[in-house]
This record gives sequence, structure tokens and C-alpha cells, in this order.
Amino acid sequence: MIEQTFRAYCPVRTAIIGMPCMFAPDQPTSPGAAPAAPAAPTEGDIERAVRELGLPPLEVRIEPATTTLVKVPTNLYAEPEPFERSVDLLGTPVRVRATPSSFTWHHGDGSSQRTTSAGRPYPHLDVTHRYQVPAEDVQVRVDVTYGVEYAIGDEPWQALDAAIVATGLPTTLTVREAAPVLVRP
Repeated sequence: MIEQTFRAYCPVRTAIIGMPCMFAPDQPTSPGAAPAAPAAPTEGDIERAVRELGLPPLEVRIEPATTTLVKVPTNLYAEPEPFERSVDLLGTPVRVRATPSSFTWHHGDGSSQRTTSAGRPYPHLDVTHRYQVPAEDVQVRVDVTYGVEYAIGDEPWQALDAAIVATGLPTTLTVREAAPVLVRP
């Protein structure tokens, strides 16, 4: 019968709080042999680390600012920033970068739309929505889907198989109704 003992590998310095220790079987060593190198992080380890880091949520910019009119195009846009971080996983340096690949706009009236554009300020109307009824305190938000790449040590960048979604921060909007009135000049 072969007996095998296990040791816990928990790096002294880890940038990810809450990462579980890896358990690996003790390697038989001969006198003067170098200790076995720790296992390289897997794609699953990297995905968990990115989720724990949290990718930046975006805030919707609305034009006109906090009030719009029924049936008038309301311009929506967000301002994504580059995201790149380095973390230590299992004693190995890992570089991570995330790029927005799509945006899901939740209009606060039960409708949503998905785009590959973050929209732009006026006069560009890349992402718009027409509200059909007046409403107070409409919560508008944009969820961003990030494509994530990682590089272990000095290795080349690789795409993470999983896309990661960051839920956006809500912005409050009031939708008003206007009625035309005829007046004498």
C-alpha cells in the first residue's frame, strides 16, 4: 500500500483575499534535490481571481441630463476606461486586462437593448431610447460584458473563455410629457 501525505500550498503574499489554498501531494525528495515548483494557476483560478477583483461597473450618462420627454430620443452613453491589473496567484505573477465587448442598456421601463457601442455624447446618437409614458424615478443602467485576457509570467496574452459581466450603477431619470399649445403672436 502506498501512503501519500498532502501539504497545503498557501503563498505568504497573495493579492486575492479569500482564495482557497491548493493541496498538493508531498513529493518524495532525495537529499540535495530542489523542492518541486508550485503548480501554475489554471484558467479557473484566474477567472475566480478576476471575479473577486471585480471589473469596473459603468454609469450611464443621459442627455438631456435628468429629465427627458415622452417619445423624444434620449441619448445614452458610458465612458469605459482601460482595465489592467497584476496579481499573484499561487506564487505566480499573472497580468489581467479586460476590454468591454458589449453593453446591455436597461432603460428602467422594462425594456433593454444590447449594443457593441458605449455610445457617445450629443450630437452623436449611437444609443437612444424613446420612453412611451411619463414616469418619476426611472432607474437606468448599463451592464458591460468584458472580454478578459491574461498572461502568466512572461508568457503571451491568452483569452479567458468566460465573459464577465459587471452590473452598472443606476442613474435616476424623470420622464415628462409635453403638450403643444397654440398662442397668438
